[in-house]
Amino acid sequence: MPESIWTSRPADLYGRRGRDRFATALWGIRVLFGGFASASRWKPSLVTPVRRTHRATVIERNLVAPDVVALTLADPDGGLLPSWTPGGHIDVQLPSGRRRQYSLCGPPGRRTHYRIAVRRIADGGGGSIEMHEAYRAGDTLMFEGPRNAFYLGAEQDVLFVIGGIGVTPVLPMIHMAAQRGIDWRAIYAGRSREYMPLLDEVISVAPDRVTVWADDEHGRFAGVDELLVGAGPATAVYVCGPTAMLEAVRLARDEHAGAPLHYERFSPPPVIDGIPFELELARSGHVLRIPPNRSALGVMLDRDPTTAYSCQQGFCGTCKVKVLAGQVDRRGRTVEGDDEMLVCVSRAKGGRVVIDA
Repeated sequence: MPESIWTSRPADLYGRRGRDRFATALWGIRVLFGGFASASRWKPSLVTPVRRTHRATVIERNLVAPDVVALTLADPDGGLLPSWTPGGHIDVQLPSGRRRQYSLCGPPGRRTHYRIAVRRIADGGGGSIEMHEAYRAGDTLMFEGPRNAFYLGAEQDVLFVIGGIGVTPVLPMIHMAAQRGIDWRAIYAGRSREYMPLLDEVISVAPDRVTVWADDEHGRFAGVDELLVGAGPATAVYVCGPTAMLEAVRLARDEHAGAPLHYERFSPPPVIDGIPFELELARSGHVLRIPPNRSALGVMLDRDPTTAYSCQQGFCGTCKVKVLAGQVDRRGRTVEGDDEMLVCVSRAKGGRVVIDA
């Protein structure tokens, strides 16, 4: 129940809360006009609006592997960038209009500058090639975030499994684990040491806690036994890397009921329990047939490579579209309204879905 204005007023020197009518009238006028002023157009709001899009300057560009470029970003006015936590990422708005997500891989929580690292993928969606070619020192980069869907928990027995460019979200976690005094180990696997970005930085945190598996040195890929060596039923495993590595680790950890497993994908998850359906694009009238083992987004990209997307995992919302008809099997990690669909993961419950595209 709200407190009475009489008890909320401060007491006088004698502890009394007198009901001075003149003072009360002045107080009422102040509240009345204060309310009008805060709602009026001529008085600026006292609430600072949240900046969703940020501008940064590329202050450094380095190759950290033959096919990986690292960009260091800073506020153009010399201020602090938004706060972040290990495992966090930013959504970069590329000059072409593409949006892509890149993990922050600098010192944990540092706000004077960010660092991201991007592997060039020749047969990808074009975003990585654009990142490599579009930005040089002194250029301006636009981004949203940071956001985090892959954060370091409170476990005390931790194994980090890293595959190639998957090092980017994990490196700050390793630094944080060392700072917290967590009992951690890391296994970093890749085709060769030359192509393992930021390897020296991972090793430098604690050389005795890091195992390096270079395929060219062993003559084969690391198996799940090598990746999970020493991981007990209670060990928390954090894995980021190629889909094959992630799936192998996930299946192996499923043998331990309740075993902590945290992961982040850099590629779309496989479609599970999919049924075929039709997707009608209302603006053009085209009808796309979506097979049971592919996403609607994948088929849309076949038709139009400029279709907007980013995470391909259902949490960034870039590919969200308006649904005009049909029933949707919503599988996204972000909220989808009754008339919305994330075409990267969600599907029709059967038949046809009509979208505003």
